[in-house]
Amino acid sequence: MRVVELIRKKRDGGELSSDELRELLDAYTDGDVPDYQMAAFLMAVYFNSMTEQELGVWTDAMLHSGDVLDLSDVPGPHIDKHSTGGVGDKISLILAPLAVTAGLKVPMISGRGLGHTGGTLDKLESIPGFDVNQSVQRFKELVRDVGCGLIGQTGEIAPADKDLYALRDVTGTVECIPLIASSIMSKKLAEGIGGLVLDVKIGSGAFMKSVERGRELADSMIQIGEAMETPVRAVLTDMDQPLGLAVGNALEAAEAIDVLRGEGPSDVVDVSVALVTEMMAVARGSVDRDATRDQLVSALEDETALEVFREIVEQQGGDPAVCDRPREVLPTADDVVPFEADEAGSIRAMNAEEIGLASLDLGAGRMTKEDDIDPAVGLVFRKKRGDTVDAGEPILDMHINPGSDVESCRRRLGEAIEIGEPADSPPSLIIERRTGEGS
Repeated sequence: MRVVELIRKKRDGGELSSDELRELLDAYTDGDVPDYQMAAFLMAVYFNSMTEQELGVWTDAMLHSGDVLDLSDVPGPHIDKHSTGGVGDKISLILAPLAVTAGLKVPMISGRGLGHTGGTLDKLESIPGFDVNQSVQRFKELVRDVGCGLIGQTGEIAPADKDLYALRDVTGTVECIPLIASSIMSKKLAEGIGGLVLDVKIGSGAFMKSVERGRELADSMIQIGEAMETPVRAVLTDMDQPLGLAVGNALEAAEAIDVLRGEGPSDVVDVSVALVTEMMAVARGSVDRDATRDQLVSALEDETALEVFREIVEQQGGDPAVCDRPREVLPTADDVVPFEADEAGSIRAMNAEEIGLASLDLGAGRMTKEDDIDPAVGLVFRKKRGDTVDAGEPILDMHINPGSDVESCRRRLGEAIEIGEPADSPPSLIIERRTGEGS
């Protein structure tokens, strides 16, 4: 196999055979293909996409690059959720324990920062002692005994995706539908799940900027699920402004705990409840949505879900006191500096991508796959889209440490937040659901 010939073939719009795709991926996983050649191949896919046949083979090869878990000895419906990523997206920390209260088993294998902010693992690791590096056997025990395991990818589970995930993050190939679809589905199907719900983010802070692109991605993953006899549903959600008030790893973890205590921003609650409702629909075939919402909101308000999260934290080595005193236990920044409005008016729009990049300027995300994330830094909003502000009034607070590029952060925020006359009503937070039947 000459890798450069495969790169040229895909660069020129050709279709690779099953053997070519499998050999390329196996060689990369074994270390025989360097990052720079795989990066070139990924960029060729970015511009020329993959055929349905190529996507199926590529996903299957990634899935079987390691072990596929067998959870048949763990009773209960095994349903997971995956988000395509957004700014302020701390939903997994809420959704996993909330789903457990509804009788689901949640085997959740997550990734690190993708793009401009930290990922689920980064948020979890801001909790002192929390260990996301669990063996496969321990992961199964967590799912069986606690109802949920929250771990990172191991060398045993979809190792090809683990390497490609990090490479895509730093080569400008994140926003490619076949690469996103194959990454998500190989990793999730390797968990041994019985069903999957996708949170496909749409808007300025998401990889999918339009509803049409979001539908394309959702339908692609639903089709992969159908081919592999795993039911998949998708919920398209708005990401034209940050989700919740906090952007930054420890800050988002604290906000997630607020929600689990029956508090926290309503948009975070609404998305969490909508996704768990969809997970229950996958497990049961159908649900009474109003009754299910009442049940789930009650599990937040009476702190039933918080107690599940406490057990998850404790079982994975974290400090359970974080559930009682999150802002004392989690790391905090050295200084908090307000970002103030330069004029009076209504906040018409927020460019969530620029806000995510502003948090990266402070150290909350990664520029390269080797970078460390500062868990304490980030942004906490006091105002969101549609709120009125006076000149000089704080819109948000910047949580900063030495090394944070405050000036660059300010500049981005100034460009990202538009103040003027009141805008039209914002789009619905839950845009639509897709089940594989075009709805």
